[in-house]
Amino acid sequence: MAIKIQYGVSTWLWTSPFTTKSVSLFPKIKEMGYDVVEIPIEDPALINGKEVKAALDQHGLKAVACGAFGPTRDLTNEDAKIHENCFQYIQDSFELCNEWDTTFLAGPMYSAVGKARMVSPEQRKIEWNRAVTNIYKVCEMAKSQGLSVALEPLNRFESDMINTAEDVMRLIKEVNHESAKVLLDGFHMAIEETNLEKAILTAGDKLIHVQVSENYRGTPGTGQTPWNDFKSGLEKINYEGAMSIESFNPGNNELAGAVCIWKNLAENQDDFASEGLAFLKKTFNT
Repeated sequence: MAIKIQYGVSTWLWTSPFTTKSVSLFPKIKEMGYDVVEIPIEDPALINGKEVKAALDQHGLKAVACGAFGPTRDLTNEDAKIHENCFQYIQDSFELCNEWDTTFLAGPMYSAVGKARMVSPEQRKIEWNRAVTNIYKVCEMAKSQGLSVALEPLNRFESDMINTAEDVMRLIKEVNHESAKVLLDGFHMAIEETNLEKAILTAGDKLIHVQVSENYRGTPGTGQTPWNDFKSGLEKINYEGAMSIESFNPGNNELAGAVCIWKNLAENQDDFASEGLAFLKKTFNT
């Protein structure tokens, strides 16, 4: 059974941060056969939403917006000023979402990426409760603007809070808000999940976005990912969202260290995108 998927690719494959000038990537993304461009919003001030929307329309592409959450955007920090900074960043990102006619902001917005520590159960509970409280506030912000948030589990080396589909569903249950949804990333799943199909079924109808690469962050189809389990899970929940290739390259100075990309994962990034798309269409469209 074929799945009704729109295929996307993150501009992180080529560049960081995304700026208005990054729309120069759109023509080749469209030419490769993509339906969607995933836009990481690292700094909203660098992005003219109207110009980006015009470029999306010109090239017949839809957008998915993904947030970037570093130490200054940590909703589990003890400093309320950092929470406020994060809320403002999310609000700015929501405005871009509405500019681009995308219905959600995705990412691990419950905490800071790279916050991976061994802390006491008491401290873990304090931070968990902060995440629940603040993600509820984010969901209220989203609802008021007709949007949702897609919360993303990360592997244990990038987060000590939400690592699996089960973890994120527990968070969503405690947040208890209609705007709280899920993003699953196959790279993190390959590290943390015992079974990809089970993880997808755990997220169920809360799953509104999917990111993929290989288990080593490389081109889909070249590694150890059990793609048949991935496909079976998506079929069983009748998934109809987008599936975006997300990876990075060592030239992305801001990101390469954070995600530990020390070498190129393909001979060139265009081949990564085009060959990865061909594999995904062959796998999921049959």
